[in-house]
Amino acid sequence: MNIQVSLQGHVRECSIAITGSKSETNRLLLLRALYPGFTITNASSSDDSDVMEAALETNANVIDVHHAGTAMRFLTAYFAICEGREVTLTGSQRMKERPISILVDALRRLGADIACLENEGYPPLRIKGKKLTGGSIAINANVSSQYITALLLIAAKLETGLQLELQGEITSRPYIEMTLSLLKEIGIITSFINNLISVPPVTGNLHPTTIEVESDWSSASYFYSIVALSPTGTSLRLSSFSKHSLQGDSALQDIYKELGVQTGFDGNTVCITKVLNPEIETLKLEMNKTPDIAQTIAVTCFGLGIGCHLAGLHTLKIKETDRLTALKAELEKLGAKAEITQDSLSLQPHSLFRRGGEGLNVIPVSQQDRHIEAVETYNDHRMAMAFAPLAVKRPLIIKDAEVVSKSYPAFWEDMEQIGLRIEEV
Repeated sequence: MNIQVSLQGHVRECSIAITGSKSETNRLLLLRALYPGFTITNASSSDDSDVMEAALETNANVIDVHHAGTAMRFLTAYFAICEGREVTLTGSQRMKERPISILVDALRRLGADIACLENEGYPPLRIKGKKLTGGSIAINANVSSQYITALLLIAAKLETGLQLELQGEITSRPYIEMTLSLLKEIGIITSFINNLISVPPVTGNLHPTTIEVESDWSSASYFYSIVALSPTGTSLRLSSFSKHSLQGDSALQDIYKELGVQTGFDGNTVCITKVLNPEIETLKLEMNKTPDIAQTIAVTCFGLGIGCHLAGLHTLKIKETDRLTALKAELEKLGAKAEITQDSLSLQPHSLFRRGGEGLNVIPVSQQDRHIEAVETYNDHRMAMAFAPLAVKRPLIIKDAEVVSKSYPAFWEDMEQIGLRIEEV
């Protein structure tokens, strides 16, 4: 489904309830499968979490996770310790192109029986579950934190626990810390000192508890972008969030402060307001801890007419698509001047959107009427959602708009609630 997105007058001040964090939900779903007895509330309604939950509940021998990279990685570790169970874990064509060798090799060193059925180091995988002793291993930490999290989630079920040495610069460290915090919340002991993580085996029963999943900060980023691209005084309320979030993407509060957006809290509700037009010429950020919001920030900077240099983005090459290449292609289609490397994206300041004034800075109607550009989404939910806020400035066509269901099924309904017009084309 292709849709045209445009602004109906102005952004309406309203309250949006954002679905629970996909990252927290998927971790908790696996932990609940290993340690039944605790309750999860405000779970993510995303396709990825639905896939994760279904995979944990099925007795099927072949499990297809489609585009769900988190599920592929977490389930690889989970089924490796399911004694007597044999499964084939597969996914979409893009999933078969996404490397998993670091995790598979680590599990094999722990004794796991995993075979790559088509290409070595890539799904699909045949996994024969068995009892794993555990012990000490080292793992490359600068590729994906999900490999590390997958191991940590099963660590306390290993006979001797796990000592995990992280080698190299740690990518997306907040996601590792989220995993350790959730383990602690259900009663599992962990330590993280320098580059060594230790998780002893669970020796008794864990106490039942209820865990409320915080709403998703990466989903909140699209509303920050809309407010940043709107006139001063524009305000939105988002729930339910914590001042002391486990999510690394909560860093967008500080990032968007540089782009003129102020964040306040009213209980568990985030209040975001456009307070000024940014004075900076170029936004420079190291984003190895928060790569999932890089697309949104790049598009925001383009819409504000300022430049950006975003580094630390090497993991974007192995996501649902090569996000750096996709970003460059779609931004240039809209008139941007972009450069990418293996781990960075740079945009030059763009005169198409005027700076200063009250931040309206829209493309003149006469230019809008000539041609409405179509943004390709490459089967990537974040491409669709990152570009949608530009509709505050100019109408856009978003191709394959239903891809947002991967992480945020109600996205387009919420866009309509704040004043965007969504029309199928």
